[in-house]
Amino acid sequence: MRLTIQTLSHEIRARRVSPAELTRECLAAIEKLNPELNAFITVLAESALEEARRAEQEIFRGKYRGPLHGIPVGLKDLIDTAGTRTTAASALFKDRVPSEDAEVVRRLRAGGAVILGKQNLHEFGYGASSLISYYGEVRNPWNTTRIAGGSSGGSAASVAAGLGYAAIGTDTAGSIRLPAAYCGVVGIKPTYGRISTQGVIPLAWSYDHVGTITRTVCDGALALQVLAGHETGDKTTADIPIADYTCDLDEQLPPLRVGIPREFFFDDLDAEVAAAVENAIQTLREMGCEIRDEIKLDVSTDRTLSNAESWAYHKKFVARSPELYQPATLTRIRAGENISEADVERAKRELTAMRDSFQKVFEEVDVLLTPTAPIPPPPIAELKDNPGQLRPAELIMLRNTRPFNVWGIPALSLPCGFTKDGMPIGLQLAGAPWVPDKGLHLAYQYEQATEWHKRVPSPISS
Repeated sequence: MRLTIQTLSHEIRARRVSPAELTRECLAAIEKLNPELNAFITVLAESALEEARRAEQEIFRGKYRGPLHGIPVGLKDLIDTAGTRTTAASALFKDRVPSEDAEVVRRLRAGGAVILGKQNLHEFGYGASSLISYYGEVRNPWNTTRIAGGSSGGSAASVAAGLGYAAIGTDTAGSIRLPAAYCGVVGIKPTYGRISTQGVIPLAWSYDHVGTITRTVCDGALALQVLAGHETGDKTTADIPIADYTCDLDEQLPPLRVGIPREFFFDDLDAEVAAAVENAIQTLREMGCEIRDEIKLDVSTDRTLSNAESWAYHKKFVARSPELYQPATLTRIRAGENISEADVERAKRELTAMRDSFQKVFEEVDVLLTPTAPIPPPPIAELKDNPGQLRPAELIMLRNTRPFNVWGIPALSLPCGFTKDGMPIGLQLAGAPWVPDKGLHLAYQYEQATEWHKRVPSPISS
């Protein structure tokens, strides 16, 4: 197992590890493996090395900024970077160079992180496979004939393959958690409004989240600590105090009540996914958790608001240059073209009511548990050879993650097993919003009780 951010941050602060050397190692891994994985669109080698050397000098002078200081990270290429193109994996934006950093990039820079580059994704974040990209599909580091998931496919693939120690992605229906599950890493979507989306190209404002992809739960918590917080210029962020995500991860909590919503979330599971998740439930039971089976959750499948908001952002570009979109993306965007303002307002009211009423679930349980994805990552050729099956397959892949974007509650995916042919399986845990995240805490405790997070893909296992 490679070193974690948790370990490296202590070593960097003690000046036993060089940020410049870490960065050179990541850039060498990118040079070696990215031609096969296609995880990065833009590599910022020169500026990354400059940032790493600056971090090293600051730490040497005693100006340590925190756990990401000197740590090499990547950014999904939906996140604006001043002076560096942000393409959304689309020909439409292939020459787009923002003048300002996104708020999360400002926070990363303030924390001393080293930005390695911009990572490949499903075009405009509108898909679960990362096959639809102007820059070509992302490939899974566990088996490059399989998809990496999406839309943050390049971000998850890069962390799994050792091309960086963390990645910042976005999640509108599962776009962090699904690729994290498919690549065998940890993907965290915080509470809606906990991390600013200012300067992030939107998919659907009411559901968009920024989050983290890392090797371990603690690493994800360390990154969240840097990114979280209210931004006065971003009306979607909440002015609510930030908990210390890492301070109590090692504490032994009273037995947690874990709710298992089998209806909908456990329907038609792949047999190996089902077996791995049942084994995880048994592990939690042995850890002292109270397992509450058959929790009933009211799941909305209405996409009125998400479709309308996607169209609202893209309609001016579609009117001007429809040919610059990948055909599949254009079809999905046009799904919102004829939705009325009245229907949008109705959908907004319903969303607010759902989010308010969902809090009652956490009077009965502390954490919700589901499989992250009902099926393992499909072969790339299978989906490319049958383009008509791509969207139905993606809807299946996102079935279990999308509801948590609707509810706006924090949710994460972490590894809980592997298929017989060596593909990772993800476990999804979710807790109540804003309060100390018991889902994060339970994920850490489960991770410590198992060995799944210690596996790495064979190209970088040495």
